Amino acid sequence: MKKRDMNRDWIATAATLNAALPYLQRYDNAIVVIKLGGHAMGSDEGMESFARDVVLLRQVGVNPVVVHGGGPMINAMLDKLDIKSEFVNGKRVTDAATVEVVEMVLSGVVNKRIVQAINRQGGKAVGLSGKDADLMVCDQTDASLGYVGTPAEMNPELLRNLFAHDIIPVIAPLGAGRNGETFNINGDTAAGAIAGALKADRLLLLTDVSGVKNAAGEVLTELKAAQIRQMVADGTIAGGMIPKTETALDALDKGVRAVVILDGRVANAVLLELYTEHGAGSLIRAE
Repeated sequence: MKKRDMNRDWIATAATLNAALPYLQRYDNAIVVIKLGGHAMGSDEGMESFARDVVLLRQVGVNPVVVHGGGPMINAMLDKLDIKSEFVNGKRVTDAATVEVVEMVLSGVVNKRIVQAINRQGGKAVGLSGKDADLMVCDQTDASLGYVGTPAEMNPELLRNLFAHDIIPVIAPLGAGRNGETFNINGDTAAGAIAGALKADRLLLLTDVSGVKNAAGEVLTELKAAQIRQMVADGTIAGGMIPKTETALDALDKGVRAVVILDGRVANAVLLELYTEHGAGSLIRAE
């Protein structure tokens, strides 16, 4: 039974729901691809909050797709198994032994943790990798890197079938090779490829930074593709933000309406971005 006494928090909650109506209408039946980075997964409480947000999206008519990383978890398992990693130009060489560990951690431990978290909140999540139904068929990115792949052929029909049954896909960034190989795919790259194949309304890249910053260190809330290219050229965008913005530009070229880079450690970051006027990160649009 509801308690009928009022307080300011409940009144504020009602007002927030009221203000969200235009955005609920805006994203009805939209496809939103969410990249959940390994560092953004955080604590069990953070995972529970993220899962609740994803279930809410599905409840109000959004078709969410979760693509996850798992770098820290892979590193921990490689250390535990005493498998040494080599690096070429700062990128891990994924040999046969390493790719087995990558698949075990991503498709097993990490993927199922997210699936279970969503299901505990009342959603219907199914764990997949890019190998399932040839969702992502890959070519080898660089022979010197071993089993690292770049999506070359996308087959998203399975995901559309899941949407029709109110199922939330949770996808590990692994792809199938043309000769039966398993390829490890950068998580952002995988999310961008999936968003592009689905012509998603939004691609949300949840990371451990607040967004794209200008030379003064201020987060830019909205950018055009040309601004991103200029900021990369003049060195304002550097380091780990470069591949994220490259993913954003590639996704836009493939038909994604907008990409947002935001801090996944912030509580309810996805809801803040989609259902409030201010948003929660840096929104990037095409020209």
